[in-house]
Amino acid sequence: MAPFFVFTEFENYLTIEKRYSEHTINAYKNDLFQFLDFYTIQSLEQLQELNYQIIRSWIVQLMDEKISNRSVNRKLSTLRSFCKWAQRNGYIDNNPMLKIVAPKTEKRLPQFVKQTEISTESLNDLFSDNFEGIRNRLIIELFYQTGIRLSELIGLIENDISSVSIKVLGKRNKERIIPVAPPLYQMINEYLIVKRTLSVQSKELFSLENGKKMYPRLVYRIINSYLGIVTNSDKKSPHVLRHTFATHMLNNGAGLETLKDLLGHANLSATQVYTHSSFTQLNNIYSQAHPRGRKKN
Repeated sequence: MAPFFVFTEFENYLTIEKRYSEHTINAYKNDLFQFLDFYTIQSLEQLQELNYQIIRSWIVQLMDEKISNRSVNRKLSTLRSFCKWAQRNGYIDNNPMLKIVAPKTEKRLPQFVKQTEISTESLNDLFSDNFEGIRNRLIIELFYQTGIRLSELIGLIENDISSVSIKVLGKRNKERIIPVAPPLYQMINEYLIVKRTLSVQSKELFSLENGKKMYPRLVYRIINSYLGIVTNSDKKSPHVLRHTFATHMLNNGAGLETLKDLLGHANLSATQVYTHSSFTQLNNIYSQAHPRGRKKN
């Protein structure tokens, strides 16, 4: 295996300087070790010999194995970060990734739920009035009304909640404040009353009835079950509700900069993917309103 200390240093860089989450760091490590299975590096001299022809050969192998272009690009992104770091720290003289052209990928539009499918009325009859039902209903409302990520929801603690906002700890431990509408705050209070009545001991906002912390697979199952009832969308995950929040915000007049801040995006380009929905709405309005563009019955 490669000189292990180099990759340990890189992992420390991702953890301490970049402040990536454990999930992201594990993804980087998996991609990097997959490359090292292809090109075994046993010394610093071999690391210096890494060149773009070797990386291109790896890309060819991945594509022969029917790995999707999107997955290949993610692995190349990992290798690009490593090579840039390695050159900056003197482990390689030249960055071989500068000559690598990533495979083209189709841009996938985010899937979202229609407003009629996620109305208050559609939610009212789906959940019981016990602890689990009230908790699950609130989880769905928080995803839809705030656009937070799965990891952010699980990490919420009771002290993060105020009558007007929620403090969210996002990627790279970056905090942001998200407004809370009065009806949502009322739902949170009702849930907390039930939680205290049952003496559920947990500093986290969401927990199991025995006080143990919620885990991603359970939250995913809750959302998957609910979306399976109200929508025919192919994807039924917490991230679909994040997409739904963003799409409905834009369709109802929110600006991209505002949405960027609410979603916790590092740059505007990540937010612009949602403009497709606003254009669809504008196109429909144009088709109905303009004399030259009006759809014929």
